[in-house]
Amino acid sequence: MTRRSITKRAAIVTATAIVAVGTAGTVAATAGTDSPRKPTKKEIAGLFTTWNAALQTGDAHKVADLYAKDAVLLPTVSNKVRTDRAGIVDYFEHFLKNKPAGKKVRTIVNVLDSDSAIDTGVYEFTLTDPRSGAKRVVEARYTYEYEKRDGVWKIVNHHSSAMPEG
Repeated sequence: MTRRSITKRAAIVTATAIVAVGTAGTVAATAGTDSPRKPTKKEIAGLFTTWNAALQTGDAHKVADLYAKDAVLLPTVSNKVRTDRAGIVDYFEHFLKNKPAGKKVRTIVNVLDSDSAIDTGVYEFTLTDPRSGAKRVVEARYTYEYEKRDGVWKIVNHHSSAMPEG
């Protein structure tokens, strides 16, 4: 072998090694980076639509299905903190008698990661008195904390309080 062919071979081997290392580095850098997609703020804000539709069914169990089994509910029209499904169902059995129809007035969404987000703001409910049929609008502040559990968004914390100057 001539000196020139040895140099040429060494250059080819070196170039091949660089390409191989570069490829391995790229594979290593991208391996395991298929993390779940973060939801958009619009998707999280839209979870209220699902919750409000469950209210429209008049079925407290359908509403409670949207809450995690260890959820906390600090409701608008009850002094009791609800920390289990039975308590959440109980609250909505009473609240749904008023045929609530909710509407967001202002929403601020903070997507924390692919499996958790917070939606906070102001909403209003049109409530209908079950005896007289009279309607009234109640404006309240709200916070929904959501977690994706087993691929499904669940409410893990829901705080709602009537506006103090309403």
